[in-house]
Amino acid sequence: MNSSIEIGTDDRGAAVHVNVQELLATRLLVQGNSGSGKSHLLRRLLEESAGLVQQIVIDPEGDFVTLADRYSHIVVNAGDYSEREIAAVAARIREHRASVIVALDTLDIEAQMGCAAIFLNALFDAPREHWFPALVVVDEAQMFAPSASGEVSDTVRRASLAAMTNLMCRGRKRGLAGAIATQRLAKLAKNVAAEASNFLMGRTFLDIDMARAADLLGMERRQAEAIRDLERGHFLGLGPAISRRPVAVKIGSTETATRAGTHSLLPLPSAEPQDMRTMLFAELETQAPPAPSPPSKPVAADDLIRQFAERELDEDIAAGEPPQAVDAHDTEPVIITALAEMLADPDCAFHPESFLYQDFSVRCRMQRLAKVPLDLAQFRRRFALAKGGVFDPADEKWRELLDAASRLPDDMLAPFVAIARAAIEGAACPDDDALGRAYGTRSPGRIRRLVEYMEKQGAIVVRSDFGGRRSIGIPELGLSTEAE
Repeated sequence: MNSSIEIGTDDRGAAVHVNVQELLATRLLVQGNSGSGKSHLLRRLLEESAGLVQQIVIDPEGDFVTLADRYSHIVVNAGDYSEREIAAVAARIREHRASVIVALDTLDIEAQMGCAAIFLNALFDAPREHWFPALVVVDEAQMFAPSASGEVSDTVRRASLAAMTNLMCRGRKRGLAGAIATQRLAKLAKNVAAEASNFLMGRTFLDIDMARAADLLGMERRQAEAIRDLERGHFLGLGPAISRRPVAVKIGSTETATRAGTHSLLPLPSAEPQDMRTMLFAELETQAPPAPSPPSKPVAADDLIRQFAERELDEDIAAGEPPQAVDAHDTEPVIITALAEMLADPDCAFHPESFLYQDFSVRCRMQRLAKVPLDLAQFRRRFALAKGGVFDPADEKWRELLDAASRLPDDMLAPFVAIARAAIEGAACPDDDALGRAYGTRSPGRIRRLVEYMEKQGAIVVRSDFGGRRSIGIPELGLSTEAE
């Protein structure tokens, strides 16, 4: 079988071929700035070799999903699957030799890296009897094998880099041939780039990238300027699968195109300025401005409540009716009512503990209780339970929940109770904002650390899919929230 495909033409108009059989053994690195034609090159390579070899495309921007309209590729939308499901799909891809495009465009960068790491590792770990030859194309490879740490967590970055290193360094013996494309060589990990033996270098402008490209092509430094002058869709090729000497290649046309198409100039809308203003601001201008209110000196809410309570107590004392001692059993409705009223304020959970206890004390005095029924430590626990949705801990239906919460410190009680209550009621998992209100923080980082800590303590088990939907299980209850 002829394994040679035409990738384009050289300066003289002669066809330039790529030997797919050789490419599988020696791997490919494509480099070029944004707009240089990297994606077009990869599309041409995939189209020409579609009938020769199994193809697996890691597609962070969703550019290659249109191949499925013309060829036999299957699109895997990674956001629809969990980590376990992505690994299972990858194993089946190797077993059944299916050509697929793994579309990551619905995920953020950290999720893309995590998904790619799991998927590539599953390809790599396939049983020996499934080591069929496959061309693994990774676009924007600098995202998955960065040369330096970025905004993503170190755990995700190391996992993604290790998976890419396995693909390029050890994948050949397992039938996996990496073909990776990057905007900048300087941003791509050197141990990943160094494993490629075939190169297609497109236009780039930074000296450091031109120097590295020239070194890989075996060109002298003074010849590196030629890389800056390359036109869109023109590349310099070298390698055992392409040419033994650097050759200029103009990439040929393709039968498919990206969904976004090519961005080009369009005529501006012809609407008159006044019509455009109407379209932009019509609904805003119809809203009546709020009536100005007379200036007044603001009074803090707790001061106002305290004034009302003190006035009412003074009136009772003046009338000869001092506050009566109330039985402990009868104070419970007062406590529940006070906590419910406090939590009606959405900002209540973020107030200092001393302020909250003072507010609670004033509310109890307003109900003519001679003594505040809870000390500070008792209030802290009751308020935490109330933030989680449990206002009456004596209710028998919360007994197992409270037993499961006993291993956690009081400050983590509220978010755990919120999660456990959702599991008991079969409701959706509380999102980070809800957990933040329960924990008393607006920091997403603190919420992540909180969830990680509770999971390490064995109090919860977190399951997330790549679409961002999270469900949390409570092992001691044998229940789990719905995905959210």
